Amino acid sequence: MTTIANDPAAHRSVFANEKGGTGKSTTAVHVGVALAYLGARVTMLDLDPRQRTTFRYLENRVATMNKRTLELPTPEAHVFKGSAPEKLLKTMGKLERDADFLIIDNPGRDDPFARAAVENADTLVTPLNDSFVDFDLIGQVDGETFEVKKLSFFAELVWEARLKRSRQTLEERRPEMEWIVVRNRTGYVEARNQARLEKALRDMAQRVGFRAVKGLSERVIYRELFPSGLTLLDKKHLGELGTSHLVARQELRALIKALNLPDFTTTPRALEMA
Repeated sequence: MTTIANDPAAHRSVFANEKGGTGKSTTAVHVGVALAYLGARVTMLDLDPRQRTTFRYLENRVATMNKRTLELPTPEAHVFKGSAPEKLLKTMGKLERDADFLIIDNPGRDDPFARAAVENADTLVTPLNDSFVDFDLIGQVDGETFEVKKLSFFAELVWEARLKRSRQTLEERRPEMEWIVVRNRTGYVEARNQARLEKALRDMAQRVGFRAVKGLSERVIYRELFPSGLTLLDKKHLGELGTSHLVARQELRALIKALNLPDFTTTPRALEMA
């Protein structure tokens, strides 16, 4: 495992799983903007130089601010294009010097860079759709009983990363990694299947030590916001919001609270999610 010595300059939040379509980048950007609204210094690093979804979202946000002459809380954004995990670790160390939070958006695949980011996370956030297709990312279940049979490769990676961190010297060791599974798109799950998923998640949480929290429901507004780079927090610039959008903002506020991230802010702004 590749590790970096303890540096209290920033809290590393890594958004990671090994598949796409789970709302990972959308969730990461909304969390990053929420922290910026609270007055924290936020830097985001996109590890997918081809798709660059997180970087493009924030690039669109800057373009909208310039076009409308706006000033909105906005994380700093970078794309990693290095050729070795060691370079990623150096990049992380450099970026976090002037940040309270370093948020890393992993690609939806397994590669050496994604592994290095996971292994060095302080908070690991894994968004999943509420389906056994996505659950298979962290654990396999029996086809008839839906009982958890074994851990997935991703869950084993997290388990090993925690073990190795616990064996580091006090000078090397960062705080214990917290793993949070964010359940996105919960509104589209049939009741009986949802009950089975919830039981499987409880079993897995006890086995490998993560917290499962409710995330963002499937809503068209998230796709509509991307071209402008705006988020649900920018309510003054979104026009009239319907009931569905107001509920979505409440979901986001609940998610930020559930993540229980450190409070680095000294003069926080009012988080516009009420």
